[in-house]
This record gives sequence, structure tokens and C-alpha cells, in this order.
Amino acid sequence: MKINRKIFALMTLFILIMTACSNENESVEGPTNEPQDMILATTTSTQDSGLLDVLIPIFEEKYNINVKTIAVGTGQALAMGERGEADALLTHAPTAEEKLVASEDVINRKRVMYNDFIIVGPERDPAEIQGMDVAAAFQQIFETGAIFVSRGDDSGTHKMEWSLWEKASLDPSGEEWYLETGQGMGSTLQLSGEREGYVLTDRATYLSHAGNMEHMEILVEGDDELLNIYHVMQVNDRKYERINREAANLFVEFMVEEAQEIIKEFGMEEYGQPLFFQYTE
Repeated sequence: MKINRKIFALMTLFILIMTACSNENESVEGPTNEPQDMILATTTSTQDSGLLDVLIPIFEEKYNINVKTIAVGTGQALAMGERGEADALLTHAPTAEEKLVASEDVINRKRVMYNDFIIVGPERDPAEIQGMDVAAAFQQIFETGAIFVSRGDDSGTHKMEWSLWEKASLDPSGEEWYLETGQGMGSTLQLSGEREGYVLTDRATYLSHAGNMEHMEILVEGDDELLNIYHVMQVNDRKYERINREAANLFVEFMVEEAQEIIKEFGMEEYGQPLFFQYTE
């Protein structure tokens, strides 16, 4: 009987020691960290081009952050920042962005990349704009009444388009040949192809859709006014309590540093040219 009690006592001691070791190991390793959540409001061109499909998973895995991407027109993305409904913004409307910087709705705004806007149209080119500068091309489209398809959604591309009409002292509003989709760049390009109309687009989105628009081609490009610059920024957490400042700051730094090597190569294999260029100051 005494032997059995000794054996029982030893077994009990062994179990206690093993349990203590197990608890010690768990305390050292700690529980698995739950991922943070971050909302990114961005323009449809970064989504439609496929660039974010490459960048976001890398960012999420490295920093254990779940990114909810909301791809809308730049005007809508900036409005989300102005209302504190996103943590970070990636947009391409510098003048509108600067207003949010001045009002301190956004902070830490940095240049990320650039490409350019182009005018795409049918190969038959009914308005005969091929090779013109952008001002002359808009004038020619207006005078001939050739179909022009606009996003009409207050996006960065739409803002650029209207600045070009205004510089040419022209107003196409209400004209039968002027069509507004109220949709993103991909859908607008699709309609322009179906209607064989002209359209102002960023080069990246056009190249990613060009395979489905073989009767359309680039007719106007290279004008200095068509530069398309993208900025990334944080929404100001001092104005909006729900903002995830840490995640937003990490995303800004990721875009201007680690993402640059990917950006400069993105599109080369498939299109023979990058869809975006690194922005080096």
C-alpha cells in the first residue's frame, strides 16, 4: 500500500511539472496576434490595373493587417477621407488632395508613382485627332460632334477631363454626342469600344483592357498636361477617433519604399512596358 502511494505521489508530481512547463512555454510564445483591420479608399484605376491585387497581399502578410479596399472615383475616395470613413487614401487628383491637406483631414501625403492620361478612340478616327495636342483634339471632337464617353463620376480622370474642356473654353454638357457613364474606368472603356467613341483614360487601365478593344487605339499622348500623379496619405486620427493610425502609417511607408520595386516592374512581362513609374524626387 505504501509503495502504491509513493508511485501515485511521483506520478502526481510528474504531471504538475509537465503542466508547469507547458504553461511556461505558452507564456513565452504568447497567444497568436489577431490581425488589425484597415480601410483603404482608392481610385478604380489602381484596382482595375491589377496593381493592388499584387501589393495588398504582400502588405497584409508582412504586417498582419487585413485591408478592406474600396475602389471608387477619386472624388468619392477623398470624400470618405473627409468624413473619416477610411484609414488611408491612394488617389490621383493633386488639387483636390491639397484641399484635404490644408484642412488637416489628411496627413503624411506622399507621392507614390505616375503614368499618363491618353485619348483612345476607334481606328477609323472620325474626328481625325491622331497626333494632335490635347487642346486641339478636344476642339476637333467638339466641332465634329464625334461620340465622346466620359466617366462622369467626379473621379480623378473625370476631373482631369473637365479641366481640359475648360482650358479649351468648351462645355460639352447636354450635347447628344457626349455620354456619361457614372462608372469606373473599365466600364467606361468598354462602352467607348461598343459605341466607337473617344475617351480619356489612364494608360494603365487602357493597357489592361486593350485585348478586348482591338478596334480601338491610342490617338493622343505625350502632352505635358496629361501627367497622372498618384499620392498616398493617412486620414488624420486627431480629427477622427476611429482611424487606425498605425496601420495607415505602415501602408504609406510601404507604398513609398517597399512597393517601389514591384511598381517599376508591374506590367512589363504582360504588356512590354510598366503600367506605372516610380516617383523619385
